[in-house]
Amino acid sequence: MKRALPVLVLTVAGLIPVWRYAPSQEASSSPDETVAAPTPSASAPPSSSSSSSPSAPSASAVVAGSTVATEKGDVQVEVTFEGERITSVRMLRQPNHPQTTNAVPVLIEETLEAQSADIDSVTGATVTSEGYKESLQAALDARGA
Repeated sequence: MKRALPVLVLTVAGLIPVWRYAPSQEASSSPDETVAAPTPSASAPPSSSSSSSPSAPSASAVVAGSTVATEKGDVQVEVTFEGERITSVRMLRQPNHPQTTNAVPVLIEETLEAQSADIDSVTGATVTSEGYKESLQAALDARGA
C-alpha cells in the first residue's frame, strides 16, 4: 500500500505530457524546393587524367537529401558543397515544433564542424535530429562524399 501512492503520482506525472501533446501542423514546402540534383559543375569529366590539376575541389554543388517522415513531421536538408567540403546546410522541410526550431542551428553547426553526418542528437529534439542525420547522410551519399 505504501507503493501505491508514489506509483499513482508518477503515472499521472508521466501522462501529463501525453495529454498536453499537440501534433505539429505540417508546413509544406513549395514544389520547387524539393528538386534535388547535383549541379553539372559537381561532376568531374571522366576523361581527365589523375595528374591533371584538381578542378573538383573548386567545383560547387547543391544536393538535397531525401525527405524523412518522422512522427513530428517531414525532415529534409539541402547541402552545399565546395569541392569535398560542406559549406552550408539548409532545412527544406522541418516540423513546426519549438524544439525543432531550437535544434536546427545546433545540428547545422555540428555538421559544419564534423563535415559528416556523424553528429550528436540534440536533447529534446531527438526525433528531428535522427531525421536530420538520415536526410543529411542521403545527401552525402548522393554527392559521393
